[in-house]
Amino acid sequence: MSNILGYYLMPHPPIIIPEIGKGEERKASATMEACIKVADEINKLNPDTIIIITPHGPVFRDAISVSDSDYLSGDFSNFNAPDVQFNSVLNSSLTEEIVKYAFGMGIPMVAISEDSAGRFNIEYELDHGTMVPLYFINQKLNNYKLVHITYGFLSEVELYKFGVVIKQAVERSNTKAVIIASGDLSHRVTEDAPYGYSPHGKTFDTELLDMLKNGNALNIFKMDKNIIESAGECGLRSVYILLGTMDQENFKGEVLSYEAPFGIGYGVVKLSTSEGGAVDIVEKISNLKDEAMKVIRDSEDEYVRLARETLEYHVKTGKFIATPSYVTKEMLNEKRGVFVSLKMDGELRGCIGTVFPSYDNIAEEIMKNAIEAGERDPRFNPVEEEELNNIVYSVDVLMPAEKASKEMLDPKKFGVIVRSGHRTGLLLPDLSGVDTVKEQISIALNKAGIEENENYSIERFEVIRHK
Repeated sequence: MSNILGYYLMPHPPIIIPEIGKGEERKASATMEACIKVADEINKLNPDTIIIITPHGPVFRDAISVSDSDYLSGDFSNFNAPDVQFNSVLNSSLTEEIVKYAFGMGIPMVAISEDSAGRFNIEYELDHGTMVPLYFINQKLNNYKLVHITYGFLSEVELYKFGVVIKQAVERSNTKAVIIASGDLSHRVTEDAPYGYSPHGKTFDTELLDMLKNGNALNIFKMDKNIIESAGECGLRSVYILLGTMDQENFKGEVLSYEAPFGIGYGVVKLSTSEGGAVDIVEKISNLKDEAMKVIRDSEDEYVRLARETLEYHVKTGKFIATPSYVTKEMLNEKRGVFVSLKMDGELRGCIGTVFPSYDNIAEEIMKNAIEAGERDPRFNPVEEEELNNIVYSVDVLMPAEKASKEMLDPKKFGVIVRSGHRTGLLLPDLSGVDTVKEQISIALNKAGIEENENYSIERFEVIRHK
């Protein structure tokens, strides 16, 4: 018999906590009732450990983090309910085993203690992605220990394999555990959603819940990346890890509730496993990623190809590539500002550009900015050679800017430049998550260090995007 007693997907909207919602929680009554049902089931299972995978603890781009101490506490002070408090005993021995197995499988992990949290300048406390599910569970069950995990922005394969790590660590321990993937679904389901509306929001929620219901793990990894990005979710990586904890087993899901009363999708799902007939999904996920990357590489135009080959050559040799023969006359004869953007596993990996041309032609602009984006973007560590095969490139060639008013802006069509004195902020057009002029202006002002109540000028520009 498995040491893992149950698997659940639970949302984490603080508003469903009555002390926070103050009546508004009744708009999500189906979600609350489903969370109470999950709590009842977990109480009957009587686990000695609850493992929660959350998006809202200490998140790292290149590692999964786990809380590593004897105790971890938190409260809802940030949501005006400081009296709702949590004091959890952590299962330090199981945490240690998970970290050990993860390193053995090459999964990057960071064990966060109170001391190391200070060095990372992060709070060492329970996050709302953990506390919301525990609020309901703690009303039924108290005598358990917690393993507190925050996913990182790793690849789908690494996240799934980390789920396998959890499974191995639990199965080889004396622990009886329940696993909870904490995550809201699309944040853009309706027109009144706080993060804006996307027609892909409801599509994402429906597809994911159907796949969980029908046990289609592989299809979850085949989901359209454009739909995922447009949906603005925060639970998919938790689900990837949850799926890994059911590795080599068949599963089915029961959707206990789904609703989006505030424009954000809340799904509560119970999953059940059975042995036999499972496929080697790790290899299949890896193959899917390789096939997708081949399609991307085969469709690159000269602009994107030049950016990629320039960075690859520089990372491998430390030298600059000679101008390739496929570079077009336009790229050699015209001068434009250029931005080069890098993404890995759907997340930004670097972006550097020039508003106005700084070199003799577009080709040089691309080559210089590709290296800058990959090796000198201050937000990221330099790209390493083993990352190169997983990077997706885009190149934006900027058209001349013109003075504009807010009424003349369209964040999907025009980029924006704001200026006040020597301070300048630029934001490219058609960026995921930037759906309104207000959002676009606010981000550009923040980048420039300009307050919204200051006097500033606005310019707009179009780009030719190569991807």
